[in-house]
Amino acid sequence: MTDFTPLLQPDRGQSAHAITLLTADGFDGWLSRQPAATRALAAAQRFTAKPNSHILVPQDDGIAVVAGVADPAAPWALAKLAETLPEGSYRLDGAEVGANALGWLLGQYRFTRYRKAEDAGPRVLLTRDVAHRDEMLRIAAATALVRDLVNTGAGDLGPAELEAQAEALAQAHGATVTVTAGETLARDYPMIHAVGQAATRDRAPRLIELAWGNPAHPRIAIVGKGVCFDTGGLDIKPSAGMRLMKKDMGGAAHALALAGLVMAAKLPVRLHLLIPAVENAVSGASFRPGDVLRTRKGLTVENTNTDAEGRLILGDALTRAGEEKPQLILDFATLTGAARVALGPDLPPLFTDDEALAADLLAAGVAEDDPVWRMPLWDGYDDMLKSDIADMVNAPDGGFAGAITAALFLRRFVPRDTAWAHLDVFAWRPSGKPGRPKGGDAYALRAAYRMLKGRYSGV
Repeated sequence: MTDFTPLLQPDRGQSAHAITLLTADGFDGWLSRQPAATRALAAAQRFTAKPNSHILVPQDDGIAVVAGVADPAAPWALAKLAETLPEGSYRLDGAEVGANALGWLLGQYRFTRYRKAEDAGPRVLLTRDVAHRDEMLRIAAATALVRDLVNTGAGDLGPAELEAQAEALAQAHGATVTVTAGETLARDYPMIHAVGQAATRDRAPRLIELAWGNPAHPRIAIVGKGVCFDTGGLDIKPSAGMRLMKKDMGGAAHALALAGLVMAAKLPVRLHLLIPAVENAVSGASFRPGDVLRTRKGLTVENTNTDAEGRLILGDALTRAGEEKPQLILDFATLTGAARVALGPDLPPLFTDDEALAADLLAAGVAEDDPVWRMPLWDGYDDMLKSDIADMVNAPDGGFAGAITAALFLRRFVPRDTAWAHLDVFAWRPSGKPGRPKGGDAYALRAAYRMLKGRYSGV
């Protein structure tokens, strides 16, 4: 896990370069107060406080930074500076570090497992708000965990490695991990077993469960789709569709990161983390189109598409989560291409029947600049899941409303009296932005964490 601690340090009056943040509207007023040399420097560099631009202004004791931002308090306001400033220590001039610390930290994130990154030296930001510093460090580390896991090649991250990640998380926070595999998995979680049964022995399917917290506290469940690689099964994907399928465990990465935030903050909850971890491989043991699968809940599913496997493993995991009668279930999954067609990569669809939960998640997304967009669990489409020979199909013909029908499938495995939300996250950034490089990324993680803090700690 990335350690961002050295990059955000308590301000004890030590020497540091000043950073002045300007919006375009405030630029003229600032410029009028500057000496002639600074005005000339701004003119020579055509600096007008456009977002993500900056100039270095010489001073007697070094340099000062003047940077253009759209919103000085936004999470990504400092990200470009963190990527480009010279090595050294900095402090905000006339302002306190807040949510914008996130961009400063993540602007210095690098994925270095396979290639050594250029060492530009650390850029350290000083802050007087030590309590808030700890929270920002935790959120940045959780985001980096999602990025690291999703960026890792599938050859280096299979079900066993997800299990190891859960074990490391449990050890750090005093939680316990239970793993169900082999014949017990086949008997008790038949859909998880069916999807993963074609993989090699060292990548065998399993259900990973982590438990933490006081049993007297409200129980919550966090579920993450852990398809460590998705060939599509016998309904095999084309090569272009398979290229990014190392990220199909992005839901599990989000669930692990969120669980870590909950435990680190010591929220007064009884946490149940569930990760069905599989590889959807192709072999003589692959499950087939037309197979009728049994489920932990007792329903039967006609498998109409082996590439609609994520909802199958989630169905068994959601059933298990519901058996403990939680107050709330959240699931994260890189579930459908239809969600990307509808909302693009940056905006995760939110599905829930619970109006209060929807309102809380939407509000948290706005507050954190980590938006979600509610989409309908439209009962009128439930008939699309009808099967001629089983209780339901996993993927309706026709391709209509793919993200909605996938969510409706999941809903059948959630107790009706339990608040539940499904987040269909992409877990990948197709092009880079300041603080958010191309590659694996977390979506709705901060929103979900803020919602949980508000519900269970009143923060």
